[in-house]
Amino acid sequence: MVISYIDWTVNPEIFNAEFTLPLIGEVQLAVRYYGVLFAMGFVLGYYIMLRFFKKEQLDVSLLDQLATYMIVATIIGARLGHVLFYQPDYYFAHPSEILKIWHGGLASHGAAIGIIIALWMFAKKSKRSFLWTIDRIVVVVALAGALIRTGNLMNSEIYGKVTDVPWAFVFSVTDRMEVPRHPTQIYEALAYLATFIFLYWYYHHKESKPPQGVLLGWFFVFIFGFRFIVEFFKAPQVGFESDLMLNMGQILSIPFVILGVWLLRLVKNNNVPRFLKKGKA
Repeated sequence: MVISYIDWTVNPEIFNAEFTLPLIGEVQLAVRYYGVLFAMGFVLGYYIMLRFFKKEQLDVSLLDQLATYMIVATIIGARLGHVLFYQPDYYFAHPSEILKIWHGGLASHGAAIGIIIALWMFAKKSKRSFLWTIDRIVVVVALAGALIRTGNLMNSEIYGKVTDVPWAFVFSVTDRMEVPRHPTQIYEALAYLATFIFLYWYYHHKESKPPQGVLLGWFFVFIFGFRFIVEFFKAPQVGFESDLMLNMGQILSIPFVILGVWLLRLVKNNNVPRFLKKGKA
């Protein structure tokens, strides 16, 4: 029996305005918490990376190039990840919908793959070490993940299964059943925030020179390890997941966790492949 719960009725829009523009006519502008929090991830990430660059006495102009790679890779990767991993049949039948990112549908696993590819391209172009680059990026990605999951909470989406825990939420805005559920957005946001704090502390603990690959390894283990666990409490995002022993989020998390453990082991044994460390560090 539910002891207590939170009736979550937050409007996902901060404000909604209509105005008229010459030659265009009436325009409706809606500013949502999700969009603001998504943008905050990039803004805060930029300033944290700026601190890293200044601390290591690097050319700040290089950061602007890196930020561009990150923004493009995150959006394209996250969108294509959702299209290919969760609803390929629908999007292949309606290809124009792929571009309508404002309708929702972003996948963190797709973003991770997109970021890895983009940072490899950036490292080649800038002649910096791939691991040096991505080790610093994952620190701010963890923070951005916490903000994005908070945005999911404000949207009343990606919530959990029905539960009787006393901290359950009733997502009245989007859940037709209007029953208490696990607030899995909060679970993930707190885990990602804790990961950010650990990685940020470790970076400074090693006097801005952590062993190449160690931050990336811990990021994979913590972020995707917890993602695997929390998926047990999530409601299925798409219909076909109901018939799976492990849902798509868990299936996609396993390789990242294995990769993280493998990378940490390589770092510990001082056996990281040279091609990953090739370039300036």
